[in-house]
Amino acid sequence: MSELVVDRFPGSMLFDPEEVGFMLRSVVPPAPSGDFQDLPVWRSLTVDTATRIAEIYQRPLVVPMTLVRRQYRDEIFGGLRTAGLAVRHFFLTLNEALLRSRITDQVLLPDNAERDAEVRRWRLGQVTRCLAARADMPGDTVFLDSGEAGPSALADAVVERVSAD
Repeated sequence: MSELVVDRFPGSMLFDPEEVGFMLRSVVPPAPSGDFQDLPVWRSLTVDTATRIAEIYQRPLVVPMTLVRRQYRDEIFGGLRTAGLAVRHFFLTLNEALLRSRITDQVLLPDNAERDAEVRRWRLGQVTRCLAARADMPGDTVFLDSGEAGPSALADAVVERVSAD
């Protein structure tokens, strides 16, 4: 969906912090949890990279990121705000069965079936904690029902909300 937001929001750029995590897998020892978000270096590099991209290119960033732990969300959002970046937080809601179905049906690594299955298992293992995170979102979070709306309608809702600010 993030790509659709970029397509609809002129001048914006996509920055996916997962790419920072993928890079770190080949550089530093993994977090015991297996989640690169548990690496302090991932969090600091995410803030630093987003800040530098926004500073150099002077364009708004669309950042798809699931931050479940309040401490990490506060650290990243706070770092971005301290750097002078506006943070607009959208949380996509849906029921557990639909989320599991979407994860199961999605192919992320078509050229590597084994790794794709590994990533899928890991993502499915995170469903409960991700859904529970809704109750702990900051007051300025915008909740969008992604069970009812398709990606195109969700992208339109995000762009409409950001454009109105």
